[in-house]
Amino acid sequence: MHISNMIGEPRSEYKLKSPPSDAISSVKFGPLSSQFLLVSSWDNSVRLYDIQSNNLRMMYSHDRPVLDCCFQDAVHSFSGGLDNTLKMYDLNSNSETVIGNHDGAIRTIEHSLETNSIITGSWDSTIKLWDPRASRCVGTYGQPDKVFTMSLCGERLVVGTAGRRVYIWDLRSMGYVQKRESSLKFQTRCIRCFPNKQGYVLSSIEGRVAVEYLDTDPEIQKKKYAFKCHRIKENDIEHIYPVNAVSFHQVYNTFATGGSDGYVNIWDGFNKKRLCQFHRYSTSIVSLCFSQDGGVLAIACSYMYELETHPDPTPEDSIYIRFVTDQETKPK
Repeated sequence: MHISNMIGEPRSEYKLKSPPSDAISSVKFGPLSSQFLLVSSWDNSVRLYDIQSNNLRMMYSHDRPVLDCCFQDAVHSFSGGLDNTLKMYDLNSNSETVIGNHDGAIRTIEHSLETNSIITGSWDSTIKLWDPRASRCVGTYGQPDKVFTMSLCGERLVVGTAGRRVYIWDLRSMGYVQKRESSLKFQTRCIRCFPNKQGYVLSSIEGRVAVEYLDTDPEIQKKKYAFKCHRIKENDIEHIYPVNAVSFHQVYNTFATGGSDGYVNIWDGFNKKRLCQFHRYSTSIVSLCFSQDGGVLAIACSYMYELETHPDPTPEDSIYIRFVTDQETKPK
């Protein structure tokens, strides 16, 4: 699809119509197509957008704000949030099924292709595995603290909790593989695994990102590093912002970060360099998702009340669809 604007230039970015009416929590593309985008929000809803025709295809609700969502396949979505409830929604028949509950809010949801299970991480300090075919919980596993973020690395699950802890689980046996501590000094915000399954990227609330490797071999561990980002210098004062969102380009193993400074950066983690920075958005970047083919990046912007003086009026919640080029995403 090639969208042009009036001057005949290819239009690389546009805003989705009918955005959520409260802060966006997550944007996720479908597993096979870059046409459909799933969006969860603090307005208690999950929405499905067709980004090619720029319209809202459907939406369904939870009783309380929704903190995450994911696709299982092209026609089934899962979502959860502050109502502690995991829902499955059939996008074809517009019907929902309550799969089960946690004792606290569901913060993060992933679908594992390898084990064909849905995984939820909760503020009740557990992760649960669910069998979507039988609509039941098949295991509950205690974590060291509230679960903030998690990401799949093939058959391994990397879980980031409060207290800067990182636990790596083997989904086949559900035993610990490794217990780690974040190499960043401040609270973990987001973890995403490299598509090549060698490691993960971890971001913190204090303008830093760590690139970590799963292999415990000391030679491999020497390659890990951390870097500063999402910091703005004004009048000799450095303002440091949370790095809220990370998304990997599935083809090139490069990744995008989004911060409360309103910027999106694209990084080449292996060569330790920034490939590009987009223009500044109206407010904090809260979620990012590359499409499976890496051609499109969904960018969710919502004000997160992280500033001491709140902007007036409050910036609107918006989702931008950006068509990215090899020049922006491919290692040089």
